[in-house]
Parts: sequence; structure tokens; C-alpha cells
Amino acid sequence: MLNTKHIALTALPPLALYIHFPWCEKKCPYCDFNSHQIKAGVVNGNPSGFDEQRYIAALIADLETELPHIWGRQVHSIFIGGGTPSLLSPAGMDALLSAVRARVNLEPNAEITMEANPGSVEAKKFAAFAQCGINRVSLGIQSFQDEQLKALGRIHNGAQAKEAVKIAMNHFQSVNLDLMYGLPNQSLEAAKADVQTALSFNTPHLSFYNLTLEPNTYFASFPPKLPSEDEIDAIFEQNLDLITKAGYQRYEVSAYAKKDQECKHNLNYWRFGDYIGIGAGAHGKISFPNKITRQVRERHPETYMESMEKKGNALIEMREIEAQDLPFEFMLNALRLSDGVDTSTFSERTGLPLSVISKGLSEATQKGLLDENPSKLKASAQGLRYLNNLQEIFLG
Repeated sequence: MLNTKHIALTALPPLALYIHFPWCEKKCPYCDFNSHQIKAGVVNGNPSGFDEQRYIAALIADLETELPHIWGRQVHSIFIGGGTPSLLSPAGMDALLSAVRARVNLEPNAEITMEANPGSVEAKKFAAFAQCGINRVSLGIQSFQDEQLKALGRIHNGAQAKEAVKIAMNHFQSVNLDLMYGLPNQSLEAAKADVQTALSFNTPHLSFYNLTLEPNTYFASFPPKLPSEDEIDAIFEQNLDLITKAGYQRYEVSAYAKKDQECKHNLNYWRFGDYIGIGAGAHGKISFPNKITRQVRERHPETYMESMEKKGNALIEMREIEAQDLPFEFMLNALRLSDGVDTSTFSERTGLPLSVISKGLSEATQKGLLDENPSKLKASAQGLRYLNNLQEIFLG
């Protein structure tokens, strides 16, 4: 049995910053993220229904608690996720990013991503967000068709989605479109129309996710009629063919990019890099020469802010990852990448010898789920298709 004293990192991995914004105008029935519907009315002078100044103050204080753990390290990317971060005012976003820059060693020209909904109110703020330093936006389109958007409980329509993409392309260096397939009663032709509309904008990055019924969501309790597994497979194969022919590379299970337009922040996750996580419900991973730690914050926005104000931190969990758990955590992420990772990355990021997963590598290769190239930890085409089966081989 391995124990933590066997962990010995020769170098620390790249470091990113994740900032969670926990509010949405409306909670979508499929969403299992830590998001909370905003209340109607003015809160502490903010007409959007949440206390912006108070939350930003909590985020800055939260970041300061992490600084002793990352002294001397450079932050390579920032991702502001949610929730719907585009509900922030441009002034609030500027104050937040200015505070971050004053406290961390941010790489020049670092990728700074903001998730946004394509509603007309948020889209009107895109120019101001770009002036704050946001250089990449990820738009939660999901579908361009009104009927599908209504079935998904989205608050925008197809016309607003198209307009938001056009505005975003005018203001940000990079734009990602999030789309879903396998939607309620979705036909092959309807799925094709969504893909073709997305491709018509020629954005640098696309994400296509299969709608799944996650536990503790409205859809889990009241499931809609979804296409069959065979129909979903046909939609995926159709999508994949259309997207790759349009010049996008599938570099991760659900992510497609034009040349050199991969999301740097997400690549860092999948390569088992480090990230500070601040905000309600945020998770973080920080490595040290002899240990790797994970942190989790209070989930509810009010509890999170109260904890920061009264206790000076909002941690509900701070733990070292046990050495025996590191192989699965590493492979769970790395095998999602179409090109995998260099074999040497395993030891560099876990501090463990590659021999600890030799049995799993042999089994996965024999089953045809792993590429046979000894210099790579890479799923085969079959392994990507049956990724859960491949990842489970390294569990325990």
C-alpha cells in the first residue's frame, strides 16, 4: 500500500485560477452545477438581485488566503465560471480582475475566459467586459432552435443566440460555443441544423455535450423523452464528421478547436495541473514538493460570504490526496485528451513511478482501449468511445 511519503514532485505543475460566480437568472432543469436563481429586486444597490460588491470582496479575501500556498508561482490562465458570470456589471468585473492582477503573478497575455449566456442584456456588456481584460468568452448556446431551447428551460431564443455570437466575435480574441445534443425529441436533421448553424460562425472553439440526466436535477425527477442510444450515437457520428470536415480537431472528448485555439485553462485541468479555486462551492488543487492537496469552499453564496467575513475563510474541506488515489485521478483526466499525454507526465504530476499503473496499462492495452505507443498515455479510438470503461481500469 502506497502512502503520501512516497510522493516526490521534482517540479510543480502550471497554475491556473478558477473563479466561481454562483447566480443565474433561472436554474435550468438539466443543470447540476452550483448555481442559484437570483431574487427579484434590488440588493444593496444592485438591481440584478445579488450583492455584487459583497461577493467580490469575499472573492478577493478568499484569493488572499491562498497566496501563501503559491508564492513565486505564475498564474497562466483565469476562468470565470458559473452560474452566469456575465450577470456581473462591467465595473464589478473590472474591480475583480484588477484585484487579481494586484495579488498574483499573472502571465502576460494570459487566457482569461468568462462564461456567458446569450441573453440580450449580457451581450450588450461584451465590449465593456473585453476592456476589463476578458479575452475569451464561452457562450452557453445549447441550441439555436426555439423549440429545443424551450424544452431545455433556456431564457434566450435562437435569434438572441445568433446575435450574441456575432457580438462576441467582434470583441473577444477567442469564442467558444457550448452546444448539446441528444435533446428531448431531437431528430438527426435537427441536430445537423444546430451543428451547421454553429459552424457558420467559424468560431475558434466548439464544445458539444451529450445531454445527460444528472442526479438532483429537475430532469432527473421528471425526465423528458430523449433519443435512444442508437439515435444518440448516430447524432454524434454525424456531428463529428461535420465538425472535423470544417477544420476542427477533436482534442478532448467534448472539445473541438481550430489550430492552436484549444482552451489553455481546461488543458491544464486534463493534464493534472494546479488551480486555485475561489468562490461559492469552488474546488482547488495545489501541489507541493511532497504532497498534493484539494480544497472545497462553502456551496451556498450567503454561507460562503458569511464565512469569509466572520472566519476569514470558507473552506469546508482541505485534504491531501492519498498516494493510492493519485493514479486514478490523473488517468481520469489525462485519458480525456485525444492525444493523451507524454508518459513522463504521470511521474511529473503525481510524484509516483509509472510502475504503479503498469498492471492497468497492460490490461487496457490488451482490451484495445489504450494506444500501444509506449511514450504516450493515450486512449485508442475505442477507448475514447468507451472512456468510462477505460478509466475504471485504473480505479483502485
